[in-house]
Amino acid sequence: MAGLTAEEVPRLRLKWAYAFPGASVSFAPPTIVGGLLFIGGTDRKVHALDARSGCTLWTLPTDAAVRAAISFAPLPGTDQFAIFFGDLRANAYAVNALTGALIWKTKVEEHPAARITGAPTLHSGVLYVPVSSLEEAAGSQASYECCTFRGSVVALEALTGKPVWQAYTIPEVPHPTSKNTRGTQLFGPSGAAVWSAPTIDPKRNAVYVATSNSYSNPPAATADAILAFELATGKLLWKQQATPKDAFIVACYGADRTNCPDEHGPDHDFGQSPILVTLRDGRRVLAIAQKSGVVHALDPDDDGKILWQTRVGKGGALGGSEWGSAADQDRIYVANSDVRFLHDGTRRLDSTQGGGLFGLDLASGKIAMEVSPVACGDRLQCSPALSAAVSLIPGVVFSGGVSGFLRAYAIADGKLLWEFDTARDYTAVNGVPAHGGAIDGPGPVIAGGMLYTNSGYGQWGGVAGNVLLAFEVGKE
Repeated sequence: MAGLTAEEVPRLRLKWAYAFPGASVSFAPPTIVGGLLFIGGTDRKVHALDARSGCTLWTLPTDAAVRAAISFAPLPGTDQFAIFFGDLRANAYAVNALTGALIWKTKVEEHPAARITGAPTLHSGVLYVPVSSLEEAAGSQASYECCTFRGSVVALEALTGKPVWQAYTIPEVPHPTSKNTRGTQLFGPSGAAVWSAPTIDPKRNAVYVATSNSYSNPPAATADAILAFELATGKLLWKQQATPKDAFIVACYGADRTNCPDEHGPDHDFGQSPILVTLRDGRRVLAIAQKSGVVHALDPDDDGKILWQTRVGKGGALGGSEWGSAADQDRIYVANSDVRFLHDGTRRLDSTQGGGLFGLDLASGKIAMEVSPVACGDRLQCSPALSAAVSLIPGVVFSGGVSGFLRAYAIADGKLLWEFDTARDYTAVNGVPAHGGAIDGPGPVIAGGMLYTNSGYGQWGGVAGNVLLAFEVGKE
């Protein structure tokens, strides 16, 4: 439970800061349960903290960084509580939540570029693990045989880590297609990575995932799409593609475009999970926002039929809507990035472009609430872009910005209720030098009457930092 009311939000005050060592940071949101806080970092460790004080309880080294949320559940058939997560070498883990002891570890994909960037989802004793990759970047080298990775969902036994099935987002195995101008063999189709957590639909016995763009030609019909797989077998039930012919790699924006697909797409993949909502009248909607700046609503009970589509941003390689939206029974709340850069030799953020927060009626797609972009002044790497995932409690939506501000708005009228500038130095509870910066990637987590947020996601031009911040409700 959130344990935080709309009336209490204006009284939020910083309680503690926890710093990741050196240049490391957390690209993952914390998971809070039973007074414990679990979080992974780029320091190749998973940390268990006391959620109230920030004191370290245990740490577990991992093979690679953990950048997705950690899932928590009883370990089936035992008296243990476990956490489940994946790393950037495509390993999935089950760990004793109280002691940090490893229960099992399974490599879910052998492709050298494979990684896990979305949280595994547990349902009925099975862990559904999304698989993405970095081949979109590696494939940009002219000498690289681009590209052979296919996204997938892997079902594992939660008790043992044993694979149950693996469903590829592109059914066809990549095959040789043509050679680039330097004579390097190219392959396709490829891509359609799954960046975000799978969504479970017990009513339809389905698991839904959102996919990335293709990496090479021919473009896949299942890229930039919502896919429904059968829970028991991984059989593809239906697909709904949002942006066709979106074959793209990082080289398409670089100086050497040798491996960039001819007639490349706009890189408008999905970076967030589909949200399954039952409306007040009993109808069900599968809603998701896209890097194109378009919000989509599908009918999960009619093979993903499009119910409505509404544009809220211009879109771009870094969004449109990038990381995550939030919904209640009435609306979906969507942040808009539209981040742009000044190409003046320094690749600085454009302080005049991007931003905006929207609440859309789930039944109709009409915009019911809108917060205009907020200027961030003349600070270093200033941008009004809202790229991070948004979070929701009854009556309030929270959104963090590339500028470093975390803000809370009333969902009734978009009124600003609270803000905090995270881009500054802190005294950390673990004695590590701490500094905040850009808020991007994960959104704030609200649990037990407290709010937690990461600050310092500097990967795409924002100010880098290394801190996890915890807020509590202060006295009047």
